[in-house]
Amino acid sequence: MADWTDQLPQAARDYIEGHRLDEVECIISDLPGIARGKAVPASKFAKQAYFHLPDSIFYQTITGDWGEAAGEDGFIERDMILKPDFSTASAAPWTGDWTLQVIHDAYDRDGDPIPFSPRNVLKRVVQLYKDKGWKPVVAPEMEFFLVARNVDPAKGIEPMMGRSGRPAAARQAYSMTAVDEFGPVIDDIYDFAEAQGFEIDGITQEGGAGQLEINLRHGDPVKLADEVFYFKRLIREAALRHNCFATFMAKPIEDEPGSAMHIHHSIIDMETGKNLFSGPQGGETDAFYNFIAGLQLHLPAGLAVMAPYVNSYRRYVKDHAAPINLEWARDNRTTGIRVPLSGPDSRRVENRIAGMDCNPYLGIAVSLACGYLGLVNQDRPRRQFYGDAYEGDGDIPQVMGNALDLFDEADALHQVLGPEFARVYSIVKRAEYEEFLQVISPWEREHLLLNV
Repeated sequence: MADWTDQLPQAARDYIEGHRLDEVECIISDLPGIARGKAVPASKFAKQAYFHLPDSIFYQTITGDWGEAAGEDGFIERDMILKPDFSTASAAPWTGDWTLQVIHDAYDRDGDPIPFSPRNVLKRVVQLYKDKGWKPVVAPEMEFFLVARNVDPAKGIEPMMGRSGRPAAARQAYSMTAVDEFGPVIDDIYDFAEAQGFEIDGITQEGGAGQLEINLRHGDPVKLADEVFYFKRLIREAALRHNCFATFMAKPIEDEPGSAMHIHHSIIDMETGKNLFSGPQGGETDAFYNFIAGLQLHLPAGLAVMAPYVNSYRRYVKDHAAPINLEWARDNRTTGIRVPLSGPDSRRVENRIAGMDCNPYLGIAVSLACGYLGLVNQDRPRRQFYGDAYEGDGDIPQVMGNALDLFDEADALHQVLGPEFARVYSIVKRAEYEEFLQVISPWEREHLLLNV
């Protein structure tokens, strides 16, 4: 085992030092962002260079149904070859024994990357940047709710009970007292993150009841997507230890703000090491404006990926902390595209559209893809917005069906993300959407049963 453990990150080596490693979880993200894979004894993992899973894991909807996306050969569940990326090895500190997780990459029998594997989609987009001499840098922000245990889907979601014995209160943004209410859960989140080698930039209370935000330090897009993928599981496990649930639904509670995954972007010129968004005198460059224009032009078509469920669209409500349009402004949180306060070296563009329910690999990939198209086409953005953007009109799709229509027509975006990914994603999401349309909601029964 010394062969492969020598390749592990320092945090993983520190975690197992002095202990007998019991198990390795070989995992990969499916389209929703759920970890799929196998748990194998450590002794067996030491002897295997890869393992197999059927490609059908990428055709499955969030409900466990299937989209007819298998292609001309039909639904034969062809085996993929999954190879470990040892740089992703990380502790699973909530387990009862000494366990590591390792993210794997998916290949076909010819050694080519599976084009609809989310991590491969993001790698494809990052490589397009590198081919131009650019190195993309991102910093995601993760919003989520800690809620009371809910085992009855017919029952509304309620805030969790805090340390004080009172339910979490809303409208307490940035309150340290509110953060203290979740102290035991947050302590476990910190402990798990430290064991996994993740650096948290900060935890704050957001505006919703039991809503928290975790900021991650900026870095490589694939590495940061791996961390968000890991963090979702880590946070859920920490919550379960304290008799509550962590949810990453975009809009879990009525009349409360939704949860976003804001994505900060900057681009490094690989030749000079300088921020592409800042000129020699510190001013904003054409590339800075091109990137913003790409977001404005292409995010409507990419919304079906960054807002992947019917619930996602309940977040885009005027005056409820989520943008309703793609205006851009400096230091203005009402717009969909924000330029935060910063010096020239750290000048960046924040996409405030993506929901926390999106697959982090795909959400970051689409955001970068939109900016990439703006850069290569040298597009120009609309004029900077001043004032409250909620007073303007919305210019993003309001329902999943419309978002999917725009996605299906977005040939330029498909070429960046990969046409085969676009084909599979659309089929799976339409199957999911059509399944939802068969469900009759309590609202319909209450207001339509005897009144229409």
